[in-house]
Amino acid sequence: MDGAAGPGEGSAREALQSLSRRLRVQEQEMELVKAALAEALRLLRLQVPPSSLQESGTPAPPGDSLAAPPGLPPACTPSLVSRGTQTETEVELKSSPGPPGLSNGPPAPQGASEEPSGTQSEGGGSSSSGAGSPGPPGILRPLQPPQRADTPRRNSSSSSSPSERPRQKLSRKAISSANLLVRSGSTESRGGKDPLSSPGGPGSRRSNYNLEGISVKMFLRGRPITMYIPSGIRSLEELPSGPPPETLSLDWVYGYRGRDSRSNLFVLRSGEVVYFIACVVVLYRPGGGPGGPGGGGQRHYRGHTDCVRCLAVHPDGVRVASGQTAGVDKDGKPLQPVVHIWDSETLLKLQEIGLGAFERGVGALAFSAADQGAFLCVVDDSNEHMLSVWDCSRGMKLAEIKSTNDSVLAVGFNPRDSSCIVTSGKSHVHFWNWSGGVGVPGNGTLTRKQGVFGKYKKPKFIPCFVFLPDGDILTGDSEGNILTWGRSPSDSKTPGRGGAKETYGIVAQAHAHEGSIFALCLRRDGTVLSGGGRDRRLVQWGPGLVALQEAEIPEHFGAVRAIAEGPGSELLVGTTKNALLRGDLAQGFSPVIQGHTDELWGLCTHPSQNRFLTCGHDRQLCLWDGESHALAWSLDLKETGLCADFHPSGAVVAVGLNTGRWLVLDTETREIVSDVIDGNEQLSVVRYSPDGLYLAIGSHDNVIYIYSVSSDGAKSSRFGRCMGHSSFITHLDWSKDGNFIMSNSGDYEILYWDVAGGCKQLKNRYESRDREWATYTCVLGFHVYGVWPDGSDGTDINSLCRSHNERVVAVADDFCKVHLFQYPCARAKAPSRMYGGHGSHVTSVRFTHDDSHLVSLGGKDASIFQWRMLGAGGSGPAPATPSRTPSLSPASSLDV
Repeated sequence: MDGAAGPGEGSAREALQSLSRRLRVQEQEMELVKAALAEALRLLRLQVPPSSLQESGTPAPPGDSLAAPPGLPPACTPSLVSRGTQTETEVELKSSPGPPGLSNGPPAPQGASEEPSGTQSEGGGSSSSGAGSPGPPGILRPLQPPQRADTPRRNSSSSSSPSERPRQKLSRKAISSANLLVRSGSTESRGGKDPLSSPGGPGSRRSNYNLEGISVKMFLRGRPITMYIPSGIRSLEELPSGPPPETLSLDWVYGYRGRDSRSNLFVLRSGEVVYFIACVVVLYRPGGGPGGPGGGGQRHYRGHTDCVRCLAVHPDGVRVASGQTAGVDKDGKPLQPVVHIWDSETLLKLQEIGLGAFERGVGALAFSAADQGAFLCVVDDSNEHMLSVWDCSRGMKLAEIKSTNDSVLAVGFNPRDSSCIVTSGKSHVHFWNWSGGVGVPGNGTLTRKQGVFGKYKKPKFIPCFVFLPDGDILTGDSEGNILTWGRSPSDSKTPGRGGAKETYGIVAQAHAHEGSIFALCLRRDGTVLSGGGRDRRLVQWGPGLVALQEAEIPEHFGAVRAIAEGPGSELLVGTTKNALLRGDLAQGFSPVIQGHTDELWGLCTHPSQNRFLTCGHDRQLCLWDGESHALAWSLDLKETGLCADFHPSGAVVAVGLNTGRWLVLDTETREIVSDVIDGNEQLSVVRYSPDGLYLAIGSHDNVIYIYSVSSDGAKSSRFGRCMGHSSFITHLDWSKDGNFIMSNSGDYEILYWDVAGGCKQLKNRYESRDREWATYTCVLGFHVYGVWPDGSDGTDINSLCRSHNERVVAVADDFCKVHLFQYPCARAKAPSRMYGGHGSHVTSVRFTHDDSHLVSLGGKDASIFQWRMLGAGGSGPAPATPSRTPSLSPASSLDV
């Protein structure tokens, strides 16, 4: 057995010796590679003047500077080119440090090579496309200085001395080894084609060199989006981090929710008018006299997390109750309906009532009056429209009952007896008696008496009612009638807190309006005001329902939705077209607050004034004055407006419609100076070039139409079409020189176009990495990819806008929020300052011309928010610390 084992042991020893020899050979080869790299580095340094290496802030003269081959970032280090694939003995190439942060250098020459230009072989290596080709970004190649007459060209066989040839051989060996070192081992890199980073045809097989320092990649719906890093950025870590020093403060809210809500307009003891839109309760102090101009100021209660649906003012005229609807947060978690009781002087929340107790939303609210507002009555929007009574000071529910399966539109306590509650709505008036349970949660009882119409026609809706000083009740209904409900003898079978209670029956009827009566208001002098829907009339009624005086609201403001009494004879009227009017019956009414009535999408800001223009599904085009907070003018487009942009002169504005039609209007005369149709799909973006010579129109037919424009912007002619997107155009921006366009599409493409060169698509996207953009509204791009949240489906961000001083970027998301990020925002999971208030997806954001304000549009809530920019400090360097420190929520955002 010993003889048999001997040969086996010998074979093993020979194998080990062979492996050891091979290992030593490989180690020697590695030493050779390192020596070759070191020699190449030494030769490169000989070509660079010492001053260019020592003075980091001063570039070397053109003739002596170290030039990078086309297609590679100048003087880049292996840590940027091939980080993650380096060996422990990587060689560090020093480069002249560039400017900190983002540096947008001049565009790359048109003759530069295609982005990643090597062709993968089966082994994963890359074969050069030619002796003059610089190869794909990421392949380490010797850097060639510019050729000079008195300097022989390196690596040239005709000019090399014999002593240099071994070094050339070592350099070639180093290049070959470097090709192996940076080779990607992923299946995607070897065999797959990146549809965004590879501009080749269907048969091309281009490598995806997603190497740190050359590009970054993000995924939306599983689709890779490759974005190339500008050459001035040596490391992503040197980009700014953290939220921006600048903050936003809500300055003004345009609009009023009168289209689909009631109990939405009151006057406080302070003289402020309180109303709501979206998630904000507005406290507005009118300026000027009755019927005069608007002016005044606004304050805002912003404690709600979803849309406010109703208000009630405490008898003290200071405290306010506001109820919100149900919703969901950005993570899909439900936001429960709730009632906030808050102080209108300090805007501090005093009590939160009913969290978890209501379904769908809070439909109607009322404070009791006989006991100084100790109780609050709430009707929710559930199927049974639950009616509940709450102790205001302790937030306890005292009684609850199913009201009716029909909608409830109004609720109120009898001002002389808090045990009597009235509700009205679809085909009903209910009189409730509340008894017992004071101080004992849930032990109270509510019993109902249904109003009987008898010989009077039962209306389809009873939207409003009011208590008269003598105890009677007036109701306004959908037939235009005012019914008087008087007290009838008490019913001993009806229990009450104080014993048997009286019931009500109809004692009189008066026909007051053509169509429905939407509002009733008891004035201080005992007279009653009624507001009509179809006839838009305001009528003042004396005792016995004798008409005393009336006025008609202009048709373009809509029907009367709510009435509130101001000081003296002054009246505040809310309308169904979301306008708030001020005036009196004798002198008429003028608007102090106006707004859109349907979903908003189009927004642009004036190039030199604090004005902005909006348009949306209500077919209205509106120009707003941001200084006076008033509507400058409006125009009926007859079609849905989706996008708009001012000419750089500000003299005209282009508006894109949902039919493929676009208009150019004179901003002073409002006359249409151009009316053109491109295709039959909706237009999503219109944008003038910075010099005003071109107009780009992005359509849902996947085409960008380019027009040349006259100097005054009034005339235009078709210049060309940019065709190449595989989905509809969503966003586009012009370069600062007005020659190029960057565009995004519905399938998350980022494409670049040479407009001046004939509307040609730039296949080599890598060459556009240093191009400077006049505006930045594209939601996809290296400079802004950090704004996208984790797990995004590609629709989470609707709009984006960089400030003119290029310090911050504002983002409108699908979760009712406005964000403020630092610019550039090129770090994943970048923190932001987050601002709520909108009650629907935010569709657009734009900075004013001087970055003093930001304007944001709510979608379905039809609201316009004007935010004041704080801490900007002009166009210089940003301050080191924020002006104030909001609470941190969620972890990656500052919720302000």
